[in-house]
Amino acid sequence: MNDWPEGWSGDIRGSGYGRGSASARPESARVMRQVRRGATPPPGPGPSAPPYGAGVPQQPSYTDGQGYGGDGYDSGYNTGQVYGGSGGGQGPGGQGPVRPAPNWRRRIKWTAITVVTVLVVTTVGTYFWADSKLNREVDLSKVIERPGAGEGTNYLIVGSDSREGMTDAQKKDLHTGSAEGKRTDSMMILHTGDNGATLISLPRDSDVEIPSFVGSESGKKYPGTGRHTKLNAAYAEDGPELLVRTIEHNTGLRLDHYVEIGFAGFANIVDAVGGVEMDIPQDIKDKKSGADFQKGKQTLNGEEALAFVRTRYALAGSDLDRTKNQQKFLSALASQVATPSTVLNPFKLYPTMGAGLDSLVVDKDMGLFDLASMFWAMKSVSGGDGTSMNMPISGSVGGNLKWDDAKVKKLVEELKNDEKVTVSGN
Repeated sequence: MNDWPEGWSGDIRGSGYGRGSASARPESARVMRQVRRGATPPPGPGPSAPPYGAGVPQQPSYTDGQGYGGDGYDSGYNTGQVYGGSGGGQGPGGQGPVRPAPNWRRRIKWTAITVVTVLVVTTVGTYFWADSKLNREVDLSKVIERPGAGEGTNYLIVGSDSREGMTDAQKKDLHTGSAEGKRTDSMMILHTGDNGATLISLPRDSDVEIPSFVGSESGKKYPGTGRHTKLNAAYAEDGPELLVRTIEHNTGLRLDHYVEIGFAGFANIVDAVGGVEMDIPQDIKDKKSGADFQKGKQTLNGEEALAFVRTRYALAGSDLDRTKNQQKFLSALASQVATPSTVLNPFKLYPTMGAGLDSLVVDKDMGLFDLASMFWAMKSVSGGDGTSMNMPISGSVGGNLKWDDAKVKKLVEELKNDEKVTVSGN
């Protein structure tokens, strides 16, 4: 019997180690094989491996707390690195693939191209949509014996009392009555040129001569008889063409374009733009027009605006004062339409354009650019860069207002030559 512990190794080796062992000797300690990642370290002195038996390689010393001597060996434990990749596209320290930096110049370029394309398509589409809505019903080629063209552009702007398309409720709300046909409620000449804009009101009761003309519908020529009547009677007799013919004959000024708007259209434009602010100079109350205003600044809706521009019986100057109010309001309306809050807001711009274009009647040669030029000129008048006036009046004849012939002649000469207007009106 062997002594303990001297007989340890012999007994153990003799009896085998562990159940089921096929070896007559106990197994040596298992060693995790290391994986070489770097180049083979140069030969040199170093600590020898413990005597674990033949075939076990010499192990590197653990010196840096991170790896084995920093000589390229890896412990084999997971350190967060991903092995087995191709090596391409890795970041610093082998931390995995790195996305390429965004090409901001390319992104900005394509964003700009997209924005410009959308704006161009929208602008072109809007232009053709708006152009298709213009009611080009007036044919100025039917007007005979026209004066020669001068410098600048002359627009005849007409407000008619047309009730076309209005319901009975609308006629009642707008105090328009139910008269048949159409008459001119206001007439203005707007001159645009290099010396600013000039807006001239033509009182509806102006005394004028009806000249020879060609019927707009019949095509028949009617000779002049020297007949004098109120200016608005020319429109009532044969419409826009005879009105243009009569104004040109009595002034000697050629009218390049014609623009007309009715009662309902006027109110719709004002409502679409969100109302127009006016500084009303006095208290106004007129049952016929429906006007009931207190003096001071206030925003007028469509119904109120129409009552304001139609009022004359409550004004001391009657029709002359009314034309002044009409000028002020139309200039303020144009200024409101041309503001960035309207132009740059599609939810306001398109309803305003729709209401206006549906309501306007223009001549066959009128384009959108002509219309825009007219609105900008009216805005300039409102801003103080232009002149607004009534046609010079010298008195009355037969109940009609008689123009001052000398002043009218000088005024027309200045307009034809696109000179600064020096003539004053009433």
